Amino acid sequence: MQQFPYWQQQAPDKALFPDVQWNKPEQRAHAGKLAIIGGNKLGFVAVGDAYTAAVDAGVGQVRVLLPDVLKRSVPPVLTDVVYGASNPSGGLARDAAADMHAVGAWADAVLLIGDAGKNSETAILYEDFARNYTGMLTITRDAVDLFANTPDVVVERENTLLVVSFAQLQKIFTKVYYPKILTFSMQLQQLVETLHKFTITYPVTILTFHQDHIVVASGGQVTTTPWHNPMAIWKGGVATGAAAYWLWNPSKPLEAATTSLTA
Repeated sequence: MQQFPYWQQQAPDKALFPDVQWNKPEQRAHAGKLAIIGGNKLGFVAVGDAYTAAVDAGVGQVRVLLPDVLKRSVPPVLTDVVYGASNPSGGLARDAAADMHAVGAWADAVLLIGDAGKNSETAILYEDFARNYTGMLTITRDAVDLFANTPDVVVERENTLLVVSFAQLQKIFTKVYYPKILTFSMQLQQLVETLHKFTITYPVTILTFHQDHIVVASGGQVTTTPWHNPMAIWKGGVATGAAAYWLWNPSKPLEAATTSLTA
């Protein structure tokens, strides 16, 4: 470990940053506002799950933006919903830009949770939002794929947390022409070293899963936590927890995301 001073390892049941763990607000009035954006006509399960997870985590207020094609499908558990214009594919249309920026202005942080569809119009909408919104932005699941052709928009953006699969991370590295190839066979230590250098180059915070560990990297610092429930990542639970803790510790994305894994 001496040769990797930027690498800290967290036990699954003991927070590496206890001050962040203790910093969770006791009153919802002081627990921040989170906007969750996603969904398309074929599904919004992740949106609903993220809403519930955020409320359960202790976020003060949670507001959801969905395509208006879903108006008749939304369960009553989602109590604060804004509907934006839909495109023919059933995702958010470019005409939803005003609604997207309105929820962004209301919120302290935004979570792009996915189930967004693969429509190019939705991709342009998301890209424009990421370029213009300056607050804390967490992007995960298939929402990440909407930036496949413009990864620089998110990796060069301040206040960005990408919760990605290893395959998605590979594509990002390739698309930004980063001079290091990621392989599924690489050792955890190699990935730590690579993400250390990558997050010195780019201001983004990365959370990914590799070799039975969740790896979080930001500003050249890296943490690893043993993890045996990858489905919690793919379904959006990990991203929601990280977004909540970051909401309460806005200047500490690495510590917040890492601590959320022990919650």
